[in-house]
Amino acid sequence: MHIADMTMFYAPASGGVRTYLDAKHRRLGHYPDVRHSLLIPGASSSHNDGIYHVAAPALPFSNGYRFPLRVSPWRNALHSLQPDLIEVGDAYLTAWAALDARRQLDVPVIGFYHSDLPLLVSNRMGHWMGTSVEAYISKLYGNFDRVLAPSQVMADKLIAMGVENVYAQPLGVDLAVFHPRHRTPCLKAELGLDENTHLLIFAGRGSKEKNLPVLLQCMKRLGSRYHLLLVGSHMPTQVPDNVSVIGRFCKPPYLAQLLASADVLLHAGDQETFGLVILEAMASGIPVIAVAAGAFTEIVTPECGVLCQANNPRSMACAVRELFNQDVREKGRAARRHVEAHYNWDSVINGLLAHYRAVLGYRLPALAHG
Repeated sequence: MHIADMTMFYAPASGGVRTYLDAKHRRLGHYPDVRHSLLIPGASSSHNDGIYHVAAPALPFSNGYRFPLRVSPWRNALHSLQPDLIEVGDAYLTAWAALDARRQLDVPVIGFYHSDLPLLVSNRMGHWMGTSVEAYISKLYGNFDRVLAPSQVMADKLIAMGVENVYAQPLGVDLAVFHPRHRTPCLKAELGLDENTHLLIFAGRGSKEKNLPVLLQCMKRLGSRYHLLLVGSHMPTQVPDNVSVIGRFCKPPYLAQLLASADVLLHAGDQETFGLVILEAMASGIPVIAVAAGAFTEIVTPECGVLCQANNPRSMACAVRELFNQDVREKGRAARRHVEAHYNWDSVINGLLAHYRAVLGYRLPALAHG
């Protein structure tokens, strides 16, 4: 079985989609009957170890992303590779290139719906534009042989838009990279904190969807016994005294150390399609406080953390106090056990292969409820 993945969502500091594709590429390399090719944008056309760069111009102010402008280079790359199946990880030009190639290659195409594009557009350009994007998504994803979504909430949104043949396929987390053994007792001292200070952490891009003002207002309510560490690019510069900032992208080994060395992950995002950093924190042995919205209601069980009202700093502060009145370490251990059981990459890859075999004529996995 030769699988070709293609997406424009792949950059040096990109998040969940790149993590998914890199993990998938590594693990499929261990299957003797599977070949995996990954097509991503690059400064020029090149290939190495099954990764093919297709020339595309850089997207300004985008942390290294590139935006393909021509269908033909992607279609020609697929023709050259002759895959048995194509998976597309975005809703832009690469998706149409895959559908164009399908007509000549006569192979199935799967669309993985990683981003809630109508919601993102509505937030930035207004509801009327979001409605137009819904029509576009319905038309595009209606062409795929199968559609995967990283959470049930995303699968339900696609079904509500009229897309058929939709399946929920959660992503995974690297249980070796993100592990409690990376905990260091030095982090609080490095931040100038007393050992008894409750250390919370948030990691990710400081984009509008992360609702960072809610975190900052929450910390103002909590006071000096609690401290928040913000990690990632585009973080705010004006923060309360009980907030510290590492304002840059951190590579996984260092991020894993920071997560394992904190007490709790704090996340105010209410539009997450999956929430990879939630899994990374849980794999690192710390519980989670997040909002009861998006995919978080599927991931964060009562044993692993606490959910609070969205866009409500007071509710979030109450959730923080509630969690620290419990056995935080035991909840962290429960969180680790939960991701080991449900989100290890080997299980994810087995689920993906079941989808691939299904569109190629083999047994079907369970369909997403609609």
